[in-house]
This record gives sequence, C-alpha cells and structure tokens, in this order.
Amino acid sequence: MKPDNTSKFAANRFSIAPMLDWTDRHCRYFHRLLTNETLLYTEMVTTGAIIHGKGDFLAYNQEEHPVALQLGGSNPQDLATCAKLAAERGYDEINLNVGCPSDRVQNGRFGACLMGEPQLVADCVAAMRDVVDVPVTVKTRIGIDDQDSYEFLTDFVSIVSEKGGCEQFTIHARKAWLSGLSPKENREIPPLDYPRAYQLKKDFSHLVIAVNGGVKTLQETKEHLQHLDGVMVGREAYQNPYILAEVDQQIFGLDKPIKKRTQVVEDMYPYIEQQLSNGAYLGHITRHMLGLFQNMPGARQWRRYISENAHKPGSGIEVVEAALAKIPKELDV
Repeated sequence: MKPDNTSKFAANRFSIAPMLDWTDRHCRYFHRLLTNETLLYTEMVTTGAIIHGKGDFLAYNQEEHPVALQLGGSNPQDLATCAKLAAERGYDEINLNVGCPSDRVQNGRFGACLMGEPQLVADCVAAMRDVVDVPVTVKTRIGIDDQDSYEFLTDFVSIVSEKGGCEQFTIHARKAWLSGLSPKENREIPPLDYPRAYQLKKDFSHLVIAVNGGVKTLQETKEHLQHLDGVMVGREAYQNPYILAEVDQQIFGLDKPIKKRTQVVEDMYPYIEQQLSNGAYLGHITRHMLGLFQNMPGARQWRRYISENAHKPGSGIEVVEAALAKIPKELDV
C-alpha cells in the first residue's frame, strides 16, 4: 500500500543525491532544465568550510529551487550557525550527512561514523531545527561495520526522531564499512537491502522515509514508491541524465511535454554564456552534460569533442554547438 504522507515534503518524492565533486551548481542548473519538480542537493559542505573557509560555499542559482544543502559536521552549535545562514539564503531543506564513510570524514567526526552516536545526531538536528523553519533531514546508512542489525537502525531512528525532532530520513540501503573499503567500494560492495527500508517505513509510519542506493530506472522508482515516501537517485542521474526528462510526468503526474536532448543543450546556452562572462571555465560546466546522449548515435563523438576542446583557453559556446552538430537531429526523439 502506498504511504499516506507523501505530500508532507512533496519534493522529496524524487531527489538527486548529494555527490562530492559532482552535484555542484552547474550540475544542478543542468538537471533543473530536465525536471522542475525533483529536489536537488548540493555536494556535502562542511561546517568548517562555511564558517572559516574563503569563498562562498552557499552560492547557488535561484533556478535550482527546490534545493537542499547537505552539511557535514558534528558540532551542534556550528551546524546551527550554518543552517541559519543557509535558510537565510533561501535553501529549501537542510540535510545532515550521516552516511559518508571516507577516512577524511571520519577524522572530522562526521558522516557514517555518527550512526554510532545517535544522541549526538539528535542534538545536532535539534540545534538546527531551533534556528530554521525549513525541514532538517538526515541521510544515513542501514548500519556500520558489525553494527548492522535492524535493531541498531531502529534505535538510531528512534533517538534522532524523538529527541532530535527529525521527521525525515533518507536511507542509503547499504551498511558502511568504516575501515577496509574505499568510499567507492562502500557504494558497491555492501549488499543492498531495500526490504529493511520498507520495514522501517512500516514501523515508523509517521516519518517520511526515502530510499537511496542502486536505483537506475523510473520503473524501479515507482516500485519503491509503493512502499516508501521518496526515492533518491545518485550516479545514474549523473551518468545518464536524460533519465530525468520524464520524472515530472511519470513520478509527479504532470501533463507536460518531454524535452528533447537537443533542446536541453540549447536551453543551456544562455547559462553557459553568462557563466563564461563571469569567469567560469567551459569544461567545468560541460562535464556534467557528457552523458546526455548516452546510447544514442553520435554520443561518443559528442563526448569526445567536448572532452578534447572544452578545457582549452578561451573555449566558448561554439564548442558545444560543434559537439551538438555530431548528433543526428532526426534521431533525437
């Protein structure tokens, strides 16, 4: 039976995962051209970067809404400071990373290792909720190392929801090994356990529960939505971005035309020209577009032309136009 509170945070019905070095603001602008309704996430930003770093780590394009900031940290006061800054900048949600297993993250005492400190996570969530009006959510794993029982997961969710006030969890349906596996291996080796996420929704029916990990098609998304409130897609949305072109129709039920790939590229032109005039490098934008024509005639030539030319000094919109000319337009259906 479909959960009855899917409208609580409507955008979370479908979202694109925060991915370090991938989901930057150029990527999010590009994804937004494919889907209006999907919730977009920033890369994880540490509290230290926001508070002490040079540069604006909260910058985004207004067109990205709805957009969520993912924070990395474990100091409630610092997280509250960053959440407040983000809310003032207009972010639609603040998400706490309790899922990243990398050594660098562990050394900073945040990410997946925080699953072992549920009271601290609850304190962090409560501190952020005290200073913002937007949802404060948690993205986590189903367990860490040998602490991978269902009871371990339910204890974590119970404490963070009851004592921290967290109303929404995105569950990466794999456990994390905090030592012995790289972050890449942690995304692939621990087996997926979707039924555990389904059971969590049954046992915490009052909470909004979304699932992440291994989802590659909109059909799989629909199947998960029979059991859960939301689905978060990660690498498939990046490597095969055209999967997003039918999300608004198939997942959100909107009656609207589906954009062709060539139209998406042309819709990027004004943004690219604006960013180039502000000093951005073409390759930093076009790298997110390489997979748009995946499995289509001309896709390899499209990727190759951009990869070979976008990094050259002075490269402009003409590189993208020339790459697009490699695609037979009559086949873009």
